[in-house]
Amino acid sequence: MRQAGTYSGLLSGGLSGRTGPHSLPLARIKKIMKKSGDDVKMISGEAPILFSKACELFIEELTQRSWMMTIQGKRRTLHKEDVASAVMATDILDFLVNLVSNSSHSMDNPVEVETIATSKS
Repeated sequence: MRQAGTYSGLLSGGLSGRTGPHSLPLARIKKIMKKSGDDVKMISGEAPILFSKACELFIEELTQRSWMMTIQGKRRTLHKEDVASAVMATDILDFLVNLVSNSSHSMDNPVEVETIATSKS
């Protein structure tokens, strides 16, 4: 039998329809995963949990980088321009450059953002 790994703490039960201490909805993550391609048919119960944690970590990292842009601008409120600046200034976030390069349009229209994100797959 397989031993409990590093992420086994993420699998503790909850009452809210979510499993574990994460805050992103697993059903939505699973739906996005299934829409990623025609070949994706079956997804284990653990995969969305790991994606949830990965998304949380990504959001934290992007927020910290964006906050640094806010501080540089001598402000105390994070704006979408700060997120765009953080993306432009960070090489590992180059995959988001097209999304934020015309941020005044794409951030206001979530349907357009989703279309851009799924058309690259």
